[in-house]
Amino acid sequence: MATPVIENSVPDSGPTPQPPPSTTPRSIAVEWLDPLQSFASTVVIAIFVITFLVQAFQIPSESMENTLLIGDYLLVDKFSFSPGGLWEKALPYQRIKHGDVIVFKWPVHPEQHFVKRVIGVPGDRIRLVNGKVFINGNPMNESYAVHKLMNHDPFRDDFPSRRSTSPNVTSSWWAEIPTLVRQKDLMVPEDQYFVLGDNRDESLDSRYWGFVPRENIVGKPLLIYFSMRQNDDDPLTVSADAKIEHFAYRVWHLPAMARWDRMLHVVK
Repeated sequence: MATPVIENSVPDSGPTPQPPPSTTPRSIAVEWLDPLQSFASTVVIAIFVITFLVQAFQIPSESMENTLLIGDYLLVDKFSFSPGGLWEKALPYQRIKHGDVIVFKWPVHPEQHFVKRVIGVPGDRIRLVNGKVFINGNPMNESYAVHKLMNHDPFRDDFPSRRSTSPNVTSSWWAEIPTLVRQKDLMVPEDQYFVLGDNRDESLDSRYWGFVPRENIVGKPLLIYFSMRQNDDDPLTVSADAKIEHFAYRVWHLPAMARWDRMLHVVK
């Protein structure tokens, strides 16, 4: 019997040799394309997060003690308090309420950011009596408020009384206060917020420069992601020439200066 013949068949001579990898400029570009795309995606996501969702801030003053301390580093949620407008029904924005801690652009110098606690919202009537806050005639329960000074300051503790003034009050606010007072209470206008520091005796807040406009509010602190205590020889601000030396100092003293118990502490 004749053996069948398969047309166009070739003898099996083993695996077909493969050409060496191409090293042309085009192949090199293709190899770099995926890492560059991944890096670009990471940058875009980071920019989006920093621009719209969270931002890092450092606490430079004692005005919010003991809730926030000098040297606390915060992650601030910029999304929750974003002005709603036409998007208010579609996106889960929160309304700003009494007791919220907020980060905002200081109305006096908007390039600076402050952090305080909301005491009065639009429509509220506010009065302080011997340092005690009254909202709409009712005393406010403030477990977070701290009073460190023993002296009585009529401007600070009996606001908006005009029996005395303060060298820290702005002239424009001092002139505006009488137009907002009704029966000894300060009236909070629409889209404005009255804020105080938790360290009530040592805080430059709405008593001294006025309300925070709604559009100035940046967001709410989420948590303290890092915290370092300040040594006497470790200044908060340093010159440009001393930044490297200052950074080295803090790295060297990190184990002793870090407040490990405040790491990832939720701000309330």
